[in-house]
Amino acid sequence: MKNAESMQTEVEETAKKTGTAIKVVTLQMVVAWAVFVGSALLFFWMTAVVFVEQEKELDQAAFAFAGDITTPETTDAMYFITFFGSKNFLIFGSLGLALLFFIFKKWRFYSLKVIAIAATTTLFNQSMKLLFARPRPETAFLEQGGNSFPSGHAMIGGAFWGLLMYLLWTNVQNRWLRWFLSLLLGILIFLIGFSRVYLNVHYASDVLAGWAAGIFWLMISIYLLNKLQKRMGRKVDKELSR
Repeated sequence: MKNAESMQTEVEETAKKTGTAIKVVTLQMVVAWAVFVGSALLFFWMTAVVFVEQEKELDQAAFAFAGDITTPETTDAMYFITFFGSKNFLIFGSLGLALLFFIFKKWRFYSLKVIAIAATTTLFNQSMKLLFARPRPETAFLEQGGNSFPSGHAMIGGAFWGLLMYLLWTNVQNRWLRWFLSLLLGILIFLIGFSRVYLNVHYASDVLAGWAAGIFWLMISIYLLNKLQKRMGRKVDKELSR
């Protein structure tokens, strides 16, 4: 009798855990789809605002806000923050992170993810800059080459730090630490984008489009690379079983 009761209790606990796991996975899928679709819609909206409707209210309001909070100390902080989305940082940061992951056998496939996402996001960004050919603001604090739309710092930097956020989220077991680190990276992504507006090297619409395109491409890349990782894993398992 006791064995039957204990088995029933175990079954009920297992069912509860399974139900909770299904709810969590379902919620994550809903959030992921919402972010994916939302980023695509945001990019097309910014494209329509800038190139079809040619509205400037958003960009002017953002520049006005940045002007209101401009101080020498804030400017120094923005120069510092914007470095973490710069070409020099992202090149060496991506290579360094890929090398670090390659050292550890269980993380080696992460090296491919870092390099593949960094390279393809850069190619995607530069292609769109050539396609849209939007000039940069004439009021820039510093000289920057290339076109303005979408922002490379927001798009490529957002994809780099967003990938790091994804890797932390899927590997850090402690829930509070996972949320804390993800929040810090989210704030950094926001500040990098804002620094471009503050320094007048990009319009706010450039940054919003960059974030949107970066998130969109990051999610596609992660999905495809995860599929590749599973396929390669199955091939390795087959070779080992022979």
